[in-house]
Amino acid sequence: MTELDELIAAFRPGDPAFIADPYPVLNALREATPGFRNPLTGQWTITRFADVQETLRDRRLGRAYTHRYTHQEIGQPEPDPRWASFHQHEQWSLLCLEPPDHTRIRRLVAKVFTPRAVAALRPAIEGFSTELLDVCRERGEFELLRDYAMPYSVAVICSMLGVPRADTQLLLDWSHAIVKMYELTTTDEVRAAANRAASEYIDYTRSLIAEKRRSPDGQLVSELVRVEDEGDVLTEDEIVSTTMVLLEAGHEATVNTLGNGVRALMLHRDEWNRVVSHDVPAKAAVEEMLRWDAPLQLFERWVLEPDVEIAGEDLRVGEEVAMLFGAAERDPRRFLDADRFDIGRGDTAHIGFGGGIHFCVGAPLARQELEVSLTGLAARFPELQLTAEPAYQPNFVIRGLTGLHVGG
Repeated sequence: MTELDELIAAFRPGDPAFIADPYPVLNALREATPGFRNPLTGQWTITRFADVQETLRDRRLGRAYTHRYTHQEIGQPEPDPRWASFHQHEQWSLLCLEPPDHTRIRRLVAKVFTPRAVAALRPAIEGFSTELLDVCRERGEFELLRDYAMPYSVAVICSMLGVPRADTQLLLDWSHAIVKMYELTTTDEVRAAANRAASEYIDYTRSLIAEKRRSPDGQLVSELVRVEDEGDVLTEDEIVSTTMVLLEAGHEATVNTLGNGVRALMLHRDEWNRVVSHDVPAKAAVEEMLRWDAPLQLFERWVLEPDVEIAGEDLRVGEEVAMLFGAAERDPRRFLDADRFDIGRGDTAHIGFGGGIHFCVGAPLARQELEVSLTGLAARFPELQLTAEPAYQPNFVIRGLTGLHVGG
């Protein structure tokens, strides 16, 4: 077995030891090779920032292939009918579409989800943050994810969508179940839970859409129902998928970035002190939190055209490329002293929000949520510290903690 074979064998996304700290293996793989075949999935897996960034932007690849090929033509099985609700919920998701459908739906969503609309949410975002952090301060010691990040993030999304705050736990449970479907390996039990959650979410959102048609409130679901562009409107199925991707991607990424990032700050006290002293603005610190311990570790693209070469490999139509964000975000070819957690880096050109036509539509909202949170934590808890050793969820693709116990 060669040294590279040993490194590839050490890439074990299901191994708790690997998940606890994947970066030594990811760094070693990146320095050994720009790409390798994952023996588990068959994916051409790429490791370096320049290749990942180029692949994200390359229009010869796509998040889906069914707009151009059948499953048989690509050599893929038909979707499993047991998970029909899951497939239905993401059928019109911006994350899973290619032009022309992606172009049309994103154009309509962008007419509603504008920078002005996001800026207008700031008072509500600050209000949710203040309310929850005040409760945490009264406790003295608290669990950041359960007591703050999760209820905060879903309250923001519910407020934005026009969902009753009383339903936040429903949305949390659905989101947590559904996103487990995106891991490299899942069990039928996990798939069944994700399918049930998707089915319940679809029914819930259809009822919500009907309510907003009767009584518009100016919030996002109501506006998605109303929006029109040159006679074009969103269908009910398209609205369901759009709201779900905002919930899943927005909530999971915000919570996990906050947990992973505050953990990093607690382990790097000098960096935390730079936030507390206002030496570095929270807005800049957020970018390093997104880069250094990425909440999304892997993202995929399908090869849609012949004669595509990526990271030295000639790829056929129908092959899948997996991009290792965690390896790319610590590439010394792109980031100076890349393994160092430096909140003053202020580099916004990382790939934490993807790239190309699938660049995250919710990035401005996520950045605002994270900035408000970090500002509030630093103001109330300048002596914040860990009170228990944190552990990561047993997942690789979506990287986040089981909890973060802090006090001070």
